Formats: sequence, structure tokens, C-alpha cells
Amino acid sequence: MTAKLTSTSPVPQYSLGPIEKLPLRLDIKRKLTARSDRVKCVDLHPGEPWMLASLYNGNVHVWNHESQQLVKSFEVCDLPVRAARFVPRKNWIVTGSDDMTVRVFNYNTLERVHSFEAHSDYVRCIVVHPTQPYLLTSSDDMLIKLWNWEKQWSCQQVFEGHTHYVMQIVVNPKDNNTFASASLDRTVKVWQLGSSTPNFTLEGHEKGVNCVDYYHGGDKPYLISGADDRLVKIWDYQNKTCVQTLEGHAQNISAVCFHPELPIVLTGSEDGTVRIWHAGTYRLESSLNYGLERVWTIACMRGSNNVSLGYDEGSIMVKVGREEPAVSMDVNGGKIIWARHSEVQQANLKAMNEGAEIKDGERLPLAVKDMGSCDIYPQTIAHNPNGRFVVVCGDGEYIIYTAMALRNKAYGSAQEFVWAQDSSEYATREGSSTIKVFKNFKEKKAFKPEFGAEGIFGGFMLGVRSVTGLAFYDWELLELVRRIEIQPRHVFWSESGELVCLATDDSYYILRYDSSIVARAQETKEGMTEDGVEDAFIFLGEIHETVKTGLWVGDCFIYTNGVNRINYYVGGEIVTISHLDRTMYLLGYVPRDNRLYLGDKELNIVSYSLLLSVLEYQTAVMRGDFETADKVLPTIPRSQRTRVAHFLEKQGFKQQALAVSTDPEHRFDLALHLGELKIAHQLAGEAASQQKWRQLAELATSKGQLELAQECLHNAQDYGGLLLLATASGNAAMVQKLGDTCDEAGKNNVAFLSHFLLGNLEGCLDILINTNRLPEAAFFARTYLPSKISAVVGLWRDLLSKVSEKAGQSLADPKDYENLFPGFLDTLKTEQFLKRERQQRLPADAYQQVPPNYERTPVEEMKAAEASGRFHYIPSSGESGEDLEMLNEETDKISEVSVGQLVTLLPVSSKLPPPPTIDPKKLDPELLDDPDLDEELELDIANLNLDLDNIDTLEKPLPVHPTEIRTSISPSSAVELNTTSALANYATEVRGLFIATQLVVHKQVNHDWYRNLSHSLSLRTERNTSHVPLSSALSIRSKRNTSHVPLSSALSLYQDQEQHISCSSI
Repeated sequence: MTAKLTSTSPVPQYSLGPIEKLPLRLDIKRKLTARSDRVKCVDLHPGEPWMLASLYNGNVHVWNHESQQLVKSFEVCDLPVRAARFVPRKNWIVTGSDDMTVRVFNYNTLERVHSFEAHSDYVRCIVVHPTQPYLLTSSDDMLIKLWNWEKQWSCQQVFEGHTHYVMQIVVNPKDNNTFASASLDRTVKVWQLGSSTPNFTLEGHEKGVNCVDYYHGGDKPYLISGADDRLVKIWDYQNKTCVQTLEGHAQNISAVCFHPELPIVLTGSEDGTVRIWHAGTYRLESSLNYGLERVWTIACMRGSNNVSLGYDEGSIMVKVGREEPAVSMDVNGGKIIWARHSEVQQANLKAMNEGAEIKDGERLPLAVKDMGSCDIYPQTIAHNPNGRFVVVCGDGEYIIYTAMALRNKAYGSAQEFVWAQDSSEYATREGSSTIKVFKNFKEKKAFKPEFGAEGIFGGFMLGVRSVTGLAFYDWELLELVRRIEIQPRHVFWSESGELVCLATDDSYYILRYDSSIVARAQETKEGMTEDGVEDAFIFLGEIHETVKTGLWVGDCFIYTNGVNRINYYVGGEIVTISHLDRTMYLLGYVPRDNRLYLGDKELNIVSYSLLLSVLEYQTAVMRGDFETADKVLPTIPRSQRTRVAHFLEKQGFKQQALAVSTDPEHRFDLALHLGELKIAHQLAGEAASQQKWRQLAELATSKGQLELAQECLHNAQDYGGLLLLATASGNAAMVQKLGDTCDEAGKNNVAFLSHFLLGNLEGCLDILINTNRLPEAAFFARTYLPSKISAVVGLWRDLLSKVSEKAGQSLADPKDYENLFPGFLDTLKTEQFLKRERQQRLPADAYQQVPPNYERTPVEEMKAAEASGRFHYIPSSGESGEDLEMLNEETDKISEVSVGQLVTLLPVSSKLPPPPTIDPKKLDPELLDDPDLDEELELDIANLNLDLDNIDTLEKPLPVHPTEIRTSISPSSAVELNTTSALANYATEVRGLFIATQLVVHKQVNHDWYRNLSHSLSLRTERNTSHVPLSSALSIRSKRNTSHVPLSSALSLYQDQEQHISCSSI
């Protein structure tokens, strides 16, 4: 294993500019550059990443400084907009312009809410009162006015006293009833709400004052002002004296600002520079010049390190310093200490009410204790490992205090300070070359690393970051242990010193340190190189995720990432604890509370539950130590067992996950994956979910557990699946029961198919009738149950007559019009003949011996049986007791016939070859003008009661179904047909198949016309395109019906004296 690691950072989309190092160690990073017309005012939104900029050209822009995009734009007027402010509580933007008007816009809808003329000259400044519904405006008319938006924007007070333009006003952050104003009359005045005259006036500038601001801290009653005399003055407004004058700008001072969070003063000038001064020492820290000409405005915001700057040629957003608060936690004593500016405060977690319920993510109600002020500005605070001491580092110095009383223990110069694993040892970095190590507050050794020192890291070993990588040194001898080619931002050691995390900008690495190899190499000098002991670290994994803050609990690394999540790493697995709604910083983990504590930049402390037993169990599993894991498992509460089970499942231990999980959904999924039918059956019964029963049925079927599959499908009410299972298993009783159940449940499709498969044609017909599918019922009866056709046609006629009486009369009953249904008696006989066959239950192995339906001619089979005496027809109208007894006896006899005999008794060969395929393009025959045929056609039409003049006068056209043979001839077209052949031709073209069929039946057309009609009927029945003859074309339901029911229409077509063509079964 090599410890050589490389880290490459992606090129950012936008240039963030150079990073300047300050003596305060405050980095300045440019976040946004927005080119535009001259910017007169900028503001920051407290809740959104927005920067507001009002322009000299009359527009107002809102920029998103995170996405670098212009998100909103307002065209206010044609004159300069010198003032603009956010009003977040109202979702407003308020503007003041040179047309003397104040305008209010809703920044969500972009509509103008209100506007009014505020002054008699240019509006210079607008201030929103932090708590009251007040707006303060100042103008070149030398007045300051107070407006109340809850009282129809009425002017409630006018402040008079300045003798020149009032350039800026600012509200005192420590007393919202007072505010200060800067004017070109060379004075700064302090006012109070309710009084129209100033409390006092500060004089000292030699030229007009352009800007003013209050100090935000509670320790100094200071004001700052900037004027055209190129000077910045710091005022004590209690003593009304100038305490400091800052010189250095080459032109007029246009903007000044006390930063609300950092100990700095920002000043902007028309010389194009922004200068940063130390708020305590007033020394110049840095000067910024971005080349955008004159500076006009500066804006800061409490709770943020962002600073926005307005220039002649655009606006800039910079981030000063880091937003991570100076806070530390003593996990042993349960105390948290932090710094607000220079004030140090402490909170005790043990002081909270023991019975109080703590919810994850909620702010803890901590009692804060003031510990006093610090002599330096704290940038970092850190407890030593045992919690007895705390170090404060900043301003290039460090001070070590006692944690209990904050008494000074030691101090010194240092850019960085880190504690060792041993609480009595620490190290400091001075500059970029020297590192000093202290033991018991006394300097132990100082050394200069070979490649310099840009940063140091504490913990089990001393880490030194240089331009070439990271070097680890032993604390005792300060010998090089290992050099790694990586430049981390953070280094986190576990308490045992076995594991270490190296976090870079875009990923982190987990390494294992082997102290035995290092000790042996130091003794024997084997394996030692110029980069240290080669095998000192074992690479365990790399995770492409940004680590903001982190800590170790045992072998689990807990951290917050760049997308505000709390995760922990254990054995290569990433587990998410919670999603955060804002940036939070890890403080520590208290094992006795099983809680993880975090804080935000406003020093709000929250906590999340994280059981130590869960972490120990997961750690043992990842080590493969299942004996320890089994011992820890009983200590895990049932509420956390499912989380542990998910972890086990991800590791591939699904059987153990099934035993541990308490979530029924999770256990059911695991049982299915593991094939545990009994457990899955129990869980499905408890859940009573049809989806679960279906899943279990599929599993049971795959494992051959058909009885269980049947039960599951029944519980899931999956009738289609039950039918498939019943037919696949050959269970006729199950099919019968399913058909009856579906009848009751209204599942007509499955019920119909169940009855059909059992040969219960009467049940199928009842379903069609009960569902009002009378046309289908009529054709079904004509095909399978001719004895029922009269009753069904009667029902159909009654239904159709309700729509059209003529249409109802057009239906012919075979009982009344036998001449229209030749061979109808044969169909009745065939029905009775086949009834015996329908009652048989053939075994599955008889499939090869049973001829397919399309090869059978049932009428011929019936005639052969009748001629041989094996079948005797008993008319249904004159059934006597003896006849019924004879029929039952013959039915019993047929049940004794074997399959082989049955096949022998049923001739299946067809005497006629199928007609050749007809080309549809050749379907135009010659017309035959035969008076006799015309006369016979007139008689046929009379017998059918077909009124050609009214057949198409239905309120609704009858539906055309591929299996229904109907007449659809318009009256105008029918009158023009004078010959039989012409009528047949027209009937074929318009699909008036019933008339065309009758013409063929009555031998009114020649043989070619029969073939043409057969082809036309085949076109009507698209599912029967493989069979050209009329017999196949008239088949109903085509190949979907697989039962033994032949003789679809029983129309015998007499072609000549020696050939009979009958409609075959399906």
C-alpha cells in the first residue's frame, strides 16, 4: 500500500479573485462581480442570497450572489435612484429617487404596491426601522421625515435642523429610538423619535459629511463618519468627542461602516479604494481596489461576513473571514464556551431540566453565563482533550485560560495553535517556517520543517501542511513518521489513534495508522525512506464529499458536509443522520446522553439523537466481529432496530436484517428476497394488503407452492391469476368455483371464460343476456346453442324496437323464417349431439389425439352418428319422459368411451379443399340481368320484412362488430340496384353481408360471386384472415374460443349437386 494521495480541485465556473491574507488572518474572497451603470446604493437580504443595487440610470437590480445571476430587475424611473432598501417582513423593496418620490415594490410579484412624493428635492437616503412600521427618509431639502406604512404612509414626524443636504441617516442598533444623520453642513446630528430637534451635534469635519454609522458592539458607544475632507473620524457619542481620526484616502470619503460581526472598519472613497482598519487598534489591515472607479456605497449585515460594495462601473460582493463561530465544547463536563466579539460566554448542558424533552433539531434552552472579555479578538476557541483548559487564538496571539473561571494560564505569539492527544502538550506556528512544541506550558522544542509550514494539525500526531503535502511528526521525538502528497484542510484523529481522516476541498480519505510497524521501523531502520515509514498508513477509502466539520466516536467518523447533512462513515458505509436547514458546525458527542451537539453561526445550539450502541453494533459488523455484535444488539432499543436492519441489508446480511427489523414493510420485503414463505404469509395476513398477497402469490408459484399461491390470489381477489392457476393445474372444480364467485362479484370476463372452458354454454349465454349484450348473445346462441336462438332474438328485438321499430322488425327468428336458415334442424341436432361431448373431461395427455376444431365438420359427424345409430335426436318441443331417459342413457354411454374411441367416432377430415385466395382488386363481376332472379329477390326481401326505404332511419346507427352480420344499405342506393348480381355486388362493397349471404344461400349468384363474398366476409373478420371460405369468415370469436363447440352458423351453401360447404367451427 502506498500512502501517496493526490487531490485535484475542479476549476470554478466563476473567478473568485485573489485571496489576501490579513494580520487578523481574515481571508477576503470575491463572491460576485456585477457590471452595470453607476451604483448609488446597495443592500443585503437577511433571508435570501440577494444583493440589491440601485443605479444612476433609474433601475434597481437584485443579484443572487451564490448563482451569480441577475434574478430581478425594476424600472423605477428615468432619474437616478439614490436609495433602495429591502423590507423582508413585507416582501418589499423601497426606493427613493431624484423625482422626489418614494416607491414600494413587491419583490415576489414585481408589482408596485405604493408610491408617494416624499420631499421637495432629491431623496438621498432611506432607512427601515428594525422593529416598527416606520420609514425614515432624508433629502436635499435638508429635512428628515418619518413615514408609517400601517397608517396609509402618513408622515408622522419631520426632523429639522440641518442647513444643507442630509446625505445619510442610520438607526442606533443598541437603541432603536435614536438615529444619527450626516449632512453637507459639516455636522453629524443625533436625533430621537418623538422630538423634532436633535439631541446633540458632533462637529469636527472641515467639509461636508457624506456618511455615518454606529458601532454594533456593546462595549463602545462609538459613531464613525466620513467627509469630503478625506478624513474618517471615530466619535464617542456619550462624551461627544472625537476619539480617533483615520487618514489615508486620497479623495472624498463616500461610505463608512462598522462591521457587525468582525472587529474591522470599512471605508470607501472616490479614490477607488476600500480600506479595512482594525476596530480596536485602528491600524490599516488592507486596501482593496477592484478597478471599478469611485466607491459610492458599502453595506454589511449582522450574522453574515458578506460585504457589498457599489462603484461607478458596477457592484462587488466579498466575503471577509470565515463564518464558522469561535465555539468549543467540553464533552466530559458538558460545557460549551463561545465568543461574541470579544465577550466570552459559557453554557452548561447539565443545567437543563432533566425532565425536559429534547427534540432533534430544536434549539436548546440554555442558560448563558458571561465569563468576561478577552484581551484579543477570538477567531478560534478550543478545549484541550481533558477539558481543563481552553485556548483563545486571534490577532496573531494566543491565550490559554482555565475552563472553569477563565483565568489566564499562558500566552504567546502564534498564527495557529493545536492541542496534542496528551492534554499537557500543544504546538504553535509562528509565520510560515517555525513550529514550537510546548509541554506543561514550557517550550519543549522548536523546529523548522523542511518544506515550510502553511498550517498545523493536532491530535495523535503533529501534522504540518506545506506546499508539497502533509507531514506527520511524532510528538515525543518530533521525528518524521510519514509524508503524504496531499494538502488537507482538516485532519481528524480517532481517540485510539488508529484511524485518521484527511479532508480536502472536495473529498476525504480514511487511513489506518499502524504504530507497531512504525516502532519496528524506528528501531531497525528498515522501511525508512526520506518520506518516513512507507507502510505507516493503510489506505481504507476515499469518499467524494466535502467535510465542513467532523469528529470520531469510536471507529465511526461523524461529519457535516457541503449540502448541510449530518452523516457518519463506518467501515466504508455512509449513513445519514439528518438533513439540516442551515449550515451547522459539530461541537461534540456526549455518550451518556446519546446525543450529538451542533451550533450555527448565531450560536444557537441544537442536538440530535445518536445511540452509541448502534454505532458499536455497526462497527462490530464491519469488523466481522459478530460475537460482539450479538452482545450489543440487546442494548439497542426497538425503535432503532429497523435502522440497524437497513444497515445489515446494505452489507448483504439479509437474514440477520430479517431477524433484527421491526418494520413490517421491511420484514416483508426481506422475507420475499429470502424466500421465507411462512414469514411472508404471516406478514401479508397482518397487513391485509392485496399488493402483498399478489407478491407472495408470485413467489409461491415460482416455488411450486400452488395451494399457497391459490390462497394468496384469492385474498388478493386476483381472479385472472386464479383462472390461470386453475387451468394450468387442470383443476375443473376450482374453475367451476371461480366462475360462480366471479358471477357474484360481477367479474363477467373471467366468469364467461370459466364457464366456457367447462363447456357450460348456457352459463355463458346467461352472462351475455344479464349484461345486456344481446347482439353477442344472439350470435353466440346461433353458433353454439341454436335451441336458444328464438328466445334471445326476441329479447334483442324488444331492445332494438325501443330505438327503432323498423330496425326491430328486421330481425328474423329462425323458428319463423326457416327458409332463411337452411339446415337449421341440422344445427339443432348437432347441438344435442355435441352436448354429450361437452360433458367430458379429457386428460391433458389426450391433447395430441384430439383433432383441432378447424379440422372438424360437426354436422357431418352428427349425420354419420345418426346414420350409424349412435345418436338419436329428441326434439325439445315434444320431449317425453322416455325420450329424456333415452338421452340420459346415451349420455352415460358416451362417458364410458375412451379417448381413442372418441377420436375414432368423430370423423374430422374435410372433403373440400379451401378456395384459392382472392385478390381484392378483382372483385368487380359482370352484372347479370335475369328477371327471374329479380323476382325471387323481391320475395326474399319481403320474407325478411326489410323495408329498404326506412332501414337507415334509425336514431342511432347499429354498431358494426366483426362477428355480427348485418345489413346497412341506404335507401337511395338500394333503389338503383335492379339485378340480383348488382345487389350482391353492392352488398359486398358496403358490407351488407346479411343480404349478400342470403343471395349466395339461395343460389342467386354464380360460383365466382360466392368466392368474392367469402373473401369480403374474411375482410370483415380480421382475426380469421387465414381462412378464405365463407365458413371461416362467419366464425365468431375466431381463435379466442378453444372449446369443442362447432358449427358457427350452420349455413349450408349448396354450390352444386355434389358439393356442400358448411361453416366450420373455430
